[in-house]
Amino acid sequence: MANPVTKPLNIIFAGTPEFAAKHLAALLQSEHNIVAVYCPPDKPAGRGKKLTACATKLLALEHQIPIEQPVNFKSEQEQQKLAAYQADVMVVVAYGLLLPEPILTTPRLGCINVHGSILPKWRGAAPIQRALEAGDTKTGVTIMQMDKGLDTGDIILTAHCDITMTDTSASLYEKLAELGPTALLETLALMATGNYSRQPQDNSKATHAAKLDKAEAELDWHLPAENLALKVRAYIPWPVAQFTFTENNKQHKIRVWQASAIALNHQQTAGTIISADKHGIIVATLNGALRLEIIQLPGKKALAVADILNGKAHWFAPDLAINGQKPNLEGSQ
Repeated sequence: MANPVTKPLNIIFAGTPEFAAKHLAALLQSEHNIVAVYCPPDKPAGRGKKLTACATKLLALEHQIPIEQPVNFKSEQEQQKLAAYQADVMVVVAYGLLLPEPILTTPRLGCINVHGSILPKWRGAAPIQRALEAGDTKTGVTIMQMDKGLDTGDIILTAHCDITMTDTSASLYEKLAELGPTALLETLALMATGNYSRQPQDNSKATHAAKLDKAEAELDWHLPAENLALKVRAYIPWPVAQFTFTENNKQHKIRVWQASAIALNHQQTAGTIISADKHGIIVATLNGALRLEIIQLPGKKALAVADILNGKAHWFAPDLAINGQKPNLEGSQ
């Protein structure tokens, strides 16, 4: 439970997706005053490429809060506009724009960020996905004082949660979207008193959560089964793990929505189908095997393997080789 607020703060909120909007919603129900909402310019979306507002902007419109959508903060005019709001603090949640030093120091209490990991672990763009991919058993959110580095600022507060064996990035995202707003309100209550501590990060323990690349979605059967199962969970809902199946010189991209690692001793070449039945398609890997349980054929919806085999059993006959080339990650960030 958050400490009682000594004095409501005037807050500029900056964020973009639904994750950010949930934090803004919590602030709107608090004693604090949201003086402005910053979000990126509207982007084309859908088949018609119609300009579409992000989740944070839609919520701000609903509550008639002033909205700013700068391309960046390089111009002195944009910096002065932000300063004119005379905010006590700027709260940044999945904003997507880098803040230059003049912005970081403009609010009375500076800028704070809600980050989806226990810093200094998983600094960067994809902390939820990288934690899952690495097989971490715990994660959480960190509220930090922002500085000019990438997620390097002093830690004000952390909140933890477990990563279960069935979590995907989608389910973990929802957990942190519930955890984050509570941690944020606790942090703001501390800051409102003017008496709170900040813990510098131990840079020697830092890891980097690189931005996801579509090329990573291609499963490499020359990896251990445990690694592949983690990737499947980490890449839901995007970019979704997949493999390429070739039939009559035509390639089919097959997405994997659920899979599990099996400790199986085999003599098969990695990427070879060992068996296929209603329980799953078992594919040989470098170490053990991966059981595919829910997959999606091109142009179709995701189905349990039992349903897929009713019409495409010949695609997954034992001893067939799945094309599982190592992904080309050139240009990944």
